[in-house]
Amino acid sequence: MALSVETESHIYRALRTASGAAAHLVALGFTIFVAVLARPGSSLFSWHPVLMSLAFSFLMTEALLVFSPESSLFRSLARKGRARCHWILQLLALLCALLGLGLVILHKEQLGKPHLATWHGRAGLLAVLPRWPLAKLKLYHATSGLVGYLLGCASLLLGMCSLWFTATVTGGVWYLAMLCPVITSLVIMNQVSNAYLYRKRIQP
Repeated sequence: MALSVETESHIYRALRTASGAAAHLVALGFTIFVAVLARPGSSLFSWHPVLMSLAFSFLMTEALLVFSPESSLFRSLARKGRARCHWILQLLALLCALLGLGLVILHKEQLGKPHLATWHGRAGLLAVLPRWPLAKLKLYHATSGLVGYLLGCASLLLGMCSLWFTATVTGGVWYLAMLCPVITSLVIMNQVSNAYLYRKRIQP
């Protein structure tokens, strides 16, 4: 028996609400997990994974979920207020990412190691590089933001393949950690493609 359009709509909204709630929890949980693992302050390098996970896993995820009609933590605000929250969170994410990048560059300089010698480093640099000229064009803002977010998540995934991470995290925990950026990426991609980009396509 076919479901009515109203029933399908209720199911769709419920699934989006559940996936959004999962993204909030996963983003926060993964960031806390990395912070506990890295023990920030124990070394110069220890701040790099903490700041990068804070930037890409938590702050940027929350910045993009601000506009979710089902799972935004700022649903009570007008769109202008949510836009302001979005930019504040994005600015904080950029600051954390730049600081994390600067610290790992300094760390490698102290050890005499080459820069950008891994795919993790290259993906991370591409994610941090500003894309302001493209982002200023409203038509491409969602697309450029999504690409930057996915590059950040790709860098997180590659970072979990590093010697530092795999020496501490093994077995099933490693696979669960790898799932975290994948889950948030899927939620964000669904939100952007089904909401923002769809509206852009139907506008004259």
